[in-house]
Amino acid sequence: MLLTVHNKWDENERLAIMTSEIDSADLLSRASQLIDLAKAAGADQADAVVVRSRSRSVSVRLGKVEGTEASESDDFSLRVFVGQKVASVSANPGFDMKILAERAVAMAKVSPEDPFACLADEADLARSYPDLELYDPTDISTDALREASLEMEQAALDVQGVTNSSGAGASSGMGGLVLVTSHGFSGSYMASRFGRSVSVIAGEGTKMERDYDFDSRLYAADLDDPKLIGRRAGERTVKRVNPRQVDTGSNITVVFDPRIARGFVGHIAGAINGASVARKTSFLRDKMGQQVLKAGLSITDDPLIVRGSSSRPFDGEGVSGERMVMIEDGVLNHWFLSTSTARELGLVTNGRGVRGGTAVSPASTNLALEPGDISPEDLIKSIGNGFYITELIGQGVNMITGEYSRGATGFWIENGELAYPVSEVTIASNLKDMFMRLTPANDIDRKFGVASPTIAIEGMTLAGR
Repeated sequence: MLLTVHNKWDENERLAIMTSEIDSADLLSRASQLIDLAKAAGADQADAVVVRSRSRSVSVRLGKVEGTEASESDDFSLRVFVGQKVASVSANPGFDMKILAERAVAMAKVSPEDPFACLADEADLARSYPDLELYDPTDISTDALREASLEMEQAALDVQGVTNSSGAGASSGMGGLVLVTSHGFSGSYMASRFGRSVSVIAGEGTKMERDYDFDSRLYAADLDDPKLIGRRAGERTVKRVNPRQVDTGSNITVVFDPRIARGFVGHIAGAINGASVARKTSFLRDKMGQQVLKAGLSITDDPLIVRGSSSRPFDGEGVSGERMVMIEDGVLNHWFLSTSTARELGLVTNGRGVRGGTAVSPASTNLALEPGDISPEDLIKSIGNGFYITELIGQGVNMITGEYSRGATGFWIENGELAYPVSEVTIASNLKDMFMRLTPANDIDRKFGVASPTIAIEGMTLAGR
């Protein structure tokens, strides 16, 4: 059961929040008070979470500013347990904590029992955790964001063959988590995020093509130069002009560009998510301890990478995770687990619980398909003829059966080289087969939360003309 309460901030509170982005002591104190009030109202157990966010962004198109946005919030949520009954409430700053706690407990008392809902076991709670250097205090002004956006767009427009712009943008922000539980956990952390992106068009009339490029980092100084991002976007777009169709065929080797391969690795993560296994919505639900990838391949997940894009010192339940080899030498070793999901499966959490509003569900952290030992150039040469994909269209992936069918654009591989652009084709197979026929290159870039090198998958069906 869930209740949401919204209140306007008074100006003093707004000013205090804006000027105390690093200091979470007040939020920890208020979360602790919520716990005490919930227990006084009759809760057996409780946890309180504050999700803090700040962001600023600028978007431009054709040399003019289209939008400037700024936002800030501190969202409180309280989860209470009365026996095996649970309820959650959420509110913005300014709420009456006593009333909120009493409402939560009253709601829990009339809720149905949930045999799996619980706090993390006390023995699993993090007693100490490392500084993962997730926060960069650099303050990028609106003017600086605008200049970076304009510079990116102009660099893309300067590429010969680019005819129009879909826009460019730059952003900076931070997010943080404060967590207090009734059985002894109290902690907080924050992470910054900076981004740049641009999208442009090449060609004219019905032969226009669009593409983009972007960068996203925890530290502002690590961002790619705006001109470089713009130039890459322009060059990618121009290469797509005048695409051809290709003949329908079977047993085609398909190569996924790294930014497309990251999405494919995300399918693997979804298939080994404990929540999907518990709901019986994963085609790998009966494959624990069995080979699910080609021998020699591994999938790792590590929440403790210093400056990692998806690193966290503890999860949404106060449990510290550790680096895990989810799939090793092709064999499935682990599910992603939160406490309640682990209990449902008769297992123990591995610190992958993530807060989504007032709920906790398992998810990956810094996930990686570990690279192979062949360069992408040599991988393409070894194929001879095939299809190199730079964009996928549609959502034709059935995670229950593994059936896979998606529209695609990219380049035809001929005699080991990218020969010409291709569009209006569909690729199809089953994820079970695709996993067993996957070959990774060695060009992994670990700056993203999901990392993958270029990958080749044999034996796919291609529907063309």
